[in-house]
Amino acid sequence: MEENSDQKIELKDRIVFFLKKNKFKLITLIFFILIIIFFFMFLKIQNEKKDNLISEKYITAGLYLSSNENEKSKKLFEEIILSENKFYSILALNSILEKNLEKDENKIFEYFEIVEKSRINQEQKDLLMIKKALYLIKMNKSERGEVILEKLINKESNFKNLAEEILNK
Repeated sequence: MEENSDQKIELKDRIVFFLKKNKFKLITLIFFILIIIFFFMFLKIQNEKKDNLISEKYITAGLYLSSNENEKSKKLFEEIILSENKFYSILALNSILEKNLEKDENKIFEYFEIVEKSRINQEQKDLLMIKKALYLIKMNKSERGEVILEKLINKESNFKNLAEEILNK
């Protein structure tokens, strides 16, 4: 019994000695961990604010579009595309294409490139390639559109059947 209490006291003394010896290191480590936690929290809050701002721009652009203020709407959609938001950039590009807000083909191809370079997943990239191919076909550049569709078919995309169907028409 006495030996057990001696071991507990010895363990307690070792822990206290360790804490006293490494006090500065432990405080420094805790400080850096707290700084890292606060930094990541700050980044998360900033990203949420940015996403909220972009979503508000998208809604505003839609309101402008419904009230036939196409230039204001196009400008906001362009800002959204340039923000490279992985969700709203695609929606903004779709809106520009569907409502025919941009007449300049080169500008639309720039938009496609910007959205393709953003951090979207592979399925979204494939869908974007389908849209690009359809746009090219619509603009009487069938050869370029067919090349894109062939690439999708060859890489066994989820949209392989759709690409084949478009090529067969």
